[in-house]
Amino acid sequence: MVTKSSKKINLVLASPRGFCAGVDRAITIVEKALEMYGSPIYVQHEIVHNKHVVKRLQNNGVIFVENVDQIPKGSNVIYSAHGVSPEVRKKSKKLNLKVLDATCPLVTKVHGEAKRYSKIGDVIILIGHRNHVEVQGTVGEAPDRIIVVGSVEEVGDLQVPDDSKVAYITQTTLSLDDTAEIIKALKKKYPKIKGPPKADICYATQNRQNAVKALSKIVELVLVVGAQNSSNSLRLLEVAKATGVNARRIESATELNVEWLEGIENIGITAGASAPENIIQGIVQGINRLTPIKRISTLEIVKEDVTFALPSVLRNS
Repeated sequence: MVTKSSKKINLVLASPRGFCAGVDRAITIVEKALEMYGSPIYVQHEIVHNKHVVKRLQNNGVIFVENVDQIPKGSNVIYSAHGVSPEVRKKSKKLNLKVLDATCPLVTKVHGEAKRYSKIGDVIILIGHRNHVEVQGTVGEAPDRIIVVGSVEEVGDLQVPDDSKVAYITQTTLSLDDTAEIIKALKKKYPKIKGPPKADICYATQNRQNAVKALSKIVELVLVVGAQNSSNSLRLLEVAKATGVNARRIESATELNVEWLEGIENIGITAGASAPENIIQGIVQGINRLTPIKRISTLEIVKEDVTFALPSVLRNS
């Protein structure tokens, strides 16, 4: 049996944290579709990378699939926030599926860049993680023209037919610092390389990474709330660790360990863009069960007021 520590600690909550506008929109699309059409509603891939959200929606009649071929003809399907390839859209049309698109508009922007660069004959360097579903969807826009790179070392191995016909785009949930290094290496290797007029890494990813950097300066332990398959949560963990602070990723209060709190006076909490606030608050309560909390404060670096419109068919439902 673990005994509760008597030492009081301070909790500092990063702001912004948790749900971003794209995730909030995606979940709302699923919930409104359930209200409008009833169950089952099929979703291509997890709507967001969070098992708590996925489980709740499953309990309400949502069926998650990895391939639209698994969906009965004529059914309602929603594309996840991560986006899908044109091939998936073609399959959906062939199956006469009724589609609602929950792709984050910032991911859609990257797809548009891929199509634009492909149309003018550029080789496209996609900075990202090959196995991530967002990257797979983007690659599908121009599979014969896109090369995925995930590190500065991989840039050194690149070979393209024409150094003057190269462009780069990025996955939206990457580490700002790592991506900047890769872009720097690309520009050195290909001085004429084109890039998006505005950074592809999404505002929420940028804000959460900046917040965790600030948080890491004033605490001894940072807890990052997020799933193992959540790219932006893993990047938050990397960013925190890079500052030298002790940092751990957890998905719920059940993973808390009283030993983590030994010798700690200040704990910081942040969360990936797909982590719901009730899970974060559950972790706060879990910490209080392990050791008394002296004070809870918020470190706000910027106020987010971004919203994305729902598909027109759902706006008045």
